[in-house]
Amino acid sequence: MSLRKPATQGSNGQESHETDQKRAAQAEYEGHFSLVRNFRLADLVTIANGICGSFSIFMSAKYLLTNDEDYLWSALAFPLAGLLFDFLDGKVARWRNESSMIGQELDSLADLISFGVAPALLAFVVGFRTYLDTVVLTGFICCGLARLARFNATVASIPKDAKGKAHYFEGLPIPSSLGLVAILSYWTKQGWIEGKEGIPWGTITLWGKQGGDGELHTFSIVFALWAAAMVSKTLRVPKI
Repeated sequence: MSLRKPATQGSNGQESHETDQKRAAQAEYEGHFSLVRNFRLADLVTIANGICGSFSIFMSAKYLLTNDEDYLWSALAFPLAGLLFDFLDGKVARWRNESSMIGQELDSLADLISFGVAPALLAFVVGFRTYLDTVVLTGFICCGLARLARFNATVASIPKDAKGKAHYFEGLPIPSSLGLVAILSYWTKQGWIEGKEGIPWGTITLWGKQGGDGELHTFSIVFALWAAAMVSKTLRVPKI
């Protein structure tokens, strides 16, 4: 999640700056194909992030249809490629001194695809398929969504250095979900996935019979805790 919002100071100054931005955006994106014509280079890099996340989702679907592990490995690799573009778009925006409201929103939407939806689907693909697993994974996506919305709304109020770089993130940044993708990749290499040896740590049954709606993979708790950390207000992660 790259920091592409310009720094502002003071509540009145911030409101005025945001109003001016909105008016400029409305004027900028009028006319036929104005959206495409006004894409900055940084915006195209951000879209590349979203493309990587989308390909990961489709590769996961292809694996479910064919059981060909090449598709699964591709699905695991694309979010990492998305992270590279996520780092790059902010650098390109600062290098070219370009900033736009649409770029800010594109950044969050691309992050949601690559680091929210794609990892959750990967978890489902490798074996987190019980009813409660899907509830946890849906919560994981929604917490990522809420975390990105809060970032957009509060980034201007977070302390920054002289270059406009935020000192810390509130809650775990959503790209941190690649840590979970790395675990899923290791499990895939070891054969600890659905259709082979199965998910490590097994399952627990919260209600009903084993294999019913009350069954939950133990590792799903890690996904739940990760989701909670993303929306935490008190957890502050230093920005490197």
